[in-house]
Amino acid sequence: MVSDALREKVIHPISTEELERRWRTLRGLMQAAGVDYVIAQNHNDYLGGYVKWLLDEPAMHCYPLSVIFPVDGEMVTVAHGSSDPKQAAPPSWALRGVGKRLSTPVMLSLNYAATHDAELVVQELDGHGNARICLLDEPAMAAGFVRTLREKLTGVEFVDITDEIDVLKALKSPEEIERIRVNALLHDEAMRACFEAIRPGVREFEVAAAGRYKCLMLGSEQQIIFVGSGPPGRPIPFNMPHAMNRRLEEGDQVGILIEANDASGYYTHLYRIACIGDIPDELARQHEIAVEAQNLSLSLIKPGADPVEILRRNNEFLEGLGLPGETRIYAHGQGYDMVERPSFQPGETMKIAEGMNISVHPAAVGGRASAMLTDNYIVTATGVSDCLHQTPKKVFSL
Repeated sequence: MVSDALREKVIHPISTEELERRWRTLRGLMQAAGVDYVIAQNHNDYLGGYVKWLLDEPAMHCYPLSVIFPVDGEMVTVAHGSSDPKQAAPPSWALRGVGKRLSTPVMLSLNYAATHDAELVVQELDGHGNARICLLDEPAMAAGFVRTLREKLTGVEFVDITDEIDVLKALKSPEEIERIRVNALLHDEAMRACFEAIRPGVREFEVAAAGRYKCLMLGSEQQIIFVGSGPPGRPIPFNMPHAMNRRLEEGDQVGILIEANDASGYYTHLYRIACIGDIPDELARQHEIAVEAQNLSLSLIKPGADPVEILRRNNEFLEGLGLPGETRIYAHGQGYDMVERPSFQPGETMKIAEGMNISVHPAAVGGRASAMLTDNYIVTATGVSDCLHQTPKKVFSL
């Protein structure tokens, strides 16, 4: 049950029933693997979805948030905040399934304070010398956090069931899919706001600001919007926010990538191109190729498919046209993480399964023009759903 305080303060908390479903499936996995505790640590909500998945509480702004998830009993959280137990963070109304809240001034920018949270985890698990513990996605945890746990939790056995947990997290429930659909529509609205801001004399960062404002007004907590522009006759750059100061001119091509979460924390993303004036023939052709590449991938995405094989097929198609193949992540899952498994790149072992939220964003890069489009789909029993976004798959002339 969601408390009155949570309903009042949080725009769209996930249901307690959904949280209980996750805890139940995770405990079933832990019992089968003989794991006593799973420890998760994240410090952002762009690529830090484990604690959000367990708690419906995000880690934000590089403040570490850790969870001790037991095979039996309630969770323990360790967060940045006051060391006074009476002022422990997050507040009790924000958490469900948590029996104990610990906090300490842990700050990754302070070398002497960067392992305070790990010390509290060690104290909490002291005396459980025979425990089997999974450090969830250990390579992504802070080095000092891991070192402290491994040095001081003597006698425990560290095991890894991250791959198995990633599968649980990647398979979306009906409630999650509904929120993902809401997020896709948020992106359509944000893209429309960006297009409305485009005109000669406006700077790239101002276009991004219009989209971010729309996302914020629709309840989004985090937004990344990249805007790249340039004159016709050359590929469009892919600019990071610190390099988005170019002033738009008549005839420019403008590429916009929106990656935002919705009020419940789920991600999709959307990329489209607009021109201030006529659409150059070279750009139109490259966009046609990008659409063909996306359709090829979508035709191959179905339960049991191998993402690495789909990558190979995509690159064969592009290279057959004399274009470079993909060397980046060109398709991947999404959920509480902006980029989630399965990832369509070498090294991925997870296969496609029904219920995944997959984003496909191939690029066609030629000498005089480049085009990309980005859209999300839910994997069904036989293939993929209709596109979750409603923004037409075309180059826009403004």
